[in-house]
Amino acid sequence: MMRLRSDCQTASRSTRYVSLQEVAPVLQRMVVIGEDSRFHTHSGVDVDEIRDAAGVDPGAGVWATARALWLHRDRVRGASTITQQLAKNLYLSPSRSALRKFKEAMTALRLELALPKDRILELYLNTAEWGPGIWGVEAASQSYFGVPAARLTADQAAALAATLPFPRTSNPVFQPSRMEARQQLILALFYGRDVTIPPVEEDTLTIPPITVPEVPPVIDSLLKDTILDTLRDTTRDTTRMRRDSLRDSTKKDSTKRDSTSRPI
Repeated sequence: MMRLRSDCQTASRSTRYVSLQEVAPVLQRMVVIGEDSRFHTHSGVDVDEIRDAAGVDPGAGVWATARALWLHRDRVRGASTITQQLAKNLYLSPSRSALRKFKEAMTALRLELALPKDRILELYLNTAEWGPGIWGVEAASQSYFGVPAARLTADQAAALAATLPFPRTSNPVFQPSRMEARQQLILALFYGRDVTIPPVEEDTLTIPPITVPEVPPVIDSLLKDTILDTLRDTTRDTTRMRRDSLRDSTKKDSTKRDSTSRPI
């Protein structure tokens, strides 16, 4: 049974960088299962995963593939490898544009040429966001479970891996339903069951729509009467001021004419 620490804090927590040897092997495995099942075999960009996400047949031509990628570009964005996510975390903005996605893929290919897989995974675990203000696997492990990353259980490791796609909107302590559903799929794969983990979009903060409260009819009627009375008073006052101003102007003009017509 997964146990959370009673005083869990999920804001602005960051702890030391940890080497891959200080991260429980079960967590490493869970993250690869949940985020990038072909991590150890691709070269930074998982072409098969992109094709699957876009629904492209292996024998499709170039134009058919390009059209499918464009039509299903939202799903393709959710097919980022661990290396691509690391490239975004280290070098790129959180923009969701096609240009940023292209730069991400190119940077991922260069990272794969420069670094071994273990180093890429280590960097990813230490730079990923695991909750609001929680950066790095050690911070996440201490924040949610009160234990070092080296001592995580299988359930805890699966929960952290399931948090990665949406760390701000569903994690072990905040609206955990999405996280728990993904956690069970990761655990099922870990224990050898034949299940599929669907790709998900990168997490974004959404502002809920503002709903205008309904005003009871009685209050609504009173408000309308008050507004109408105010408008009438304002119109009446404005008319009076204009009339007085016109009267004063007329008097001034009359006085001026009298003074000019008087003999010297």
